[in-house]
Amino acid sequence: MSLTGAIILWLVALNGVTMLRFRQDKERARAGLRRVPETTLLWLALIGGTPGAFLARHLFRHKTRKQPFSDRLRLIAVVQIGGLICATFRF
Repeated sequence: MSLTGAIILWLVALNGVTMLRFRQDKERARAGLRRVPETTLLWLALIGGTPGAFLARHLFRHKTRKQPFSDRLRLIAVVQIGGLICATFRF
């Protein structure tokens, strides 16, 4: 497997895990059980699960109005997009 293929596989798996953790947190919230820590959800986004985090927020209608969580997630996305732009154009 090439490095690119391994990275894509990693990102697909990580985004799947991120979505599952968001769903699990939503289910725990509804059941009144102990929640998944926000730091865990943000770390998953930070290491590459940002698309899964945004998709899960939309699909499960979870943490869409929660501040400062939403701002932190958007900041992670902006930094990652900036990093991709810099890496692409070799700034």
